[in-house]
Order: sequence, then C-alpha cells, then structure tokens
Amino acid sequence: MPYLLSYGQELEINRVIAHFWIPLLFSAIIFYLNFFVIVDRFLFPKKTFFFIILNAFLIFFFLFLKENIEDNFFQDFVKNRAVNTNREGPPFKMVIYIQFLSYLAPLFFAVALKSTKQWAKTEAERKEATNFKLKTELQHLHYQLQPHFFFNSLNNIYSLVDISPNQAKKSIHSLSKLMRYMLYETNLELVPLSKEIEFLKKYIDLMKLRVSDKTIVTYNFPENETGIQIAPLLFISLIENAFKHGVSATKESSIDIGMSCTNGIVVFTVKNNNFPKKTDDKSGSGIGLKNLEKRLTLLYPNKFNFNSSLQGESFIVSLKIDTSKK
Repeated sequence: MPYLLSYGQELEINRVIAHFWIPLLFSAIIFYLNFFVIVDRFLFPKKTFFFIILNAFLIFFFLFLKENIEDNFFQDFVKNRAVNTNREGPPFKMVIYIQFLSYLAPLFFAVALKSTKQWAKTEAERKEATNFKLKTELQHLHYQLQPHFFFNSLNNIYSLVDISPNQAKKSIHSLSKLMRYMLYETNLELVPLSKEIEFLKKYIDLMKLRVSDKTIVTYNFPENETGIQIAPLLFISLIENAFKHGVSATKESSIDIGMSCTNGIVVFTVKNNNFPKKTDDKSGSGIGLKNLEKRLTLLYPNKFNFNSSLQGESFIVSLKIDTSKK
C-alpha cells in the first residue's frame, strides 16, 4: 500500500526505504504475528479486549519507531523534501491517521485469512463427524435388520415343521443361502441391483412355502443387467410386510410385486390384500418399516419417494429411488 500510494513520485533510494520498505517490514510483522500467534491465542478464545489492546500497542509502537527511524537515519532526506517542495505537507495528525489505517490492512487480512482457514478446518471436521455418525447409524440399522429378518424367517419355518417337514428342510436350506448373502455380501455401501433382485426372488420363494393355495404370489423384476448400484436390503421389509398383512388362512388373497428401472430410477411396488393384524398379535415388531424409512433418509436424502395407500381391499406401497449421481 505505501508503494502504491507513492505512485508517480521520484523513487529516491532513501524515500523508497523510508516510505516503502520500513512500513512493509512492519506490516509483515503485524500480519505474521497475528496469523501465527495472536489470532489463535486471543481472538478465537474470545479474548477480544486483549486482542485489540495488543494490536493497538503494536501499531502505535511501529508508528513511533518509524518516526524515530526517519528522524535519526533519514534527516537529510526529510530536509531535502522540505526544501524541494514549495508547500507544506499534510498535518502530522493526518499522516499518523493514514499510517495507522495502512497498518490495519495486514491486521484485517491476517484475521480474514486465519478465520477462513479455521472455518474450512471446522467444516471439514464437522463433515467428518457427520459422515462417521451416518456410517455408525447405518451400520446399527443394518445389524438391526439381520436378526429381525432371521427371527421372522425362523417363525415361518417353524410353522412348516409339523405341516410339511420336507418343505421345512428346503426352507432351512434356502434360509442358509439368504443369510450367507446378508452376512457376507451386504457389508458394502452399494451392491449390484441384479444381486439384490436374486436375493429378493429367493426370499419370495421361501415365503411362498408357508402360504396355502388360496394365495397367489406373482413378481416381475428386470431380467437384463441394469448396471445400477444400490444400497442393500431396502426392499425386503416391504415384501415381508406384504406376506404379514396380505395373507389370510381362510380367504383368497394375492400379492403382486414389481420393479422397473429407467435412467437410474428404481421403482418398486407391492400390491396385496389388506388383512389387518389383531391388536394382540405380536408376531414381528414393526422394526422393518421403521428401519427402512431411517435408512432411506440417511442414504438417499431428497432422492426417494415412499408412498402407501389403501384402495378398496388392496394395500399398495410404492418406493421410488433415484440412484443416479448428481
């Protein structure tokens, strides 16, 4: 700033030293002292009074030191400047005021730069903490879903033991394959949609073993490889819910499951008859759907749409997920 303010004047070596290099040196000292020491020790810990006092002392000390340096080492330059000019210079108070403002520039710049750096560091730490919390919560929900799924599947197999031992054996074998997928292949953040579809088909076939001929179960999934990557185990709760509430032991019922994929958008629908559970029926615990809603909120914020409606005697749920990266 002193150099720019002196633009157009003669660049005598004494004038350059007195009016440029010395103020520049003092400005650099103010800047680096604040950037590396003062801001961290006083401004950020909310010791604003000491911060102001210390910087005011520094600035007035450098103003006094600059005047003494000029008087003791650049007397000839000061005299020649007075002789060569036919007008008086600006008042002393005005000179001090301008120099004081020029020293505020490196101070404010140091504060702004340090504050920006501190904000960037704080923001990075906040994001890291948020990501860690997100991963921890998702991991908790994932582990919560596994025993819930296993518990309900065992209940279904238990009901087959007396009715059809052979089917019960097949169910146990199918369940082992499903559990292998859940334990070893769903620990990733994303899995191929094709693997998830294969898992859903096996689960539906397992559930079909426990329903009577009065229940018709149909499903329609994409046959070709979609290339879509999706979070695992998002649809299983909806299928489980359909078998829990859409099957009657005495009445005819149907469960229709479908999935379509277009431009990275996955639409999953389940339509089933509505046979509400009795209030004293404690089979299942409702963990599945609550778990699903929490996971969707964490994994696909503002990128999913989950609707359920009762149309006549049919209960319809629709889950739309945008898996494309934007």
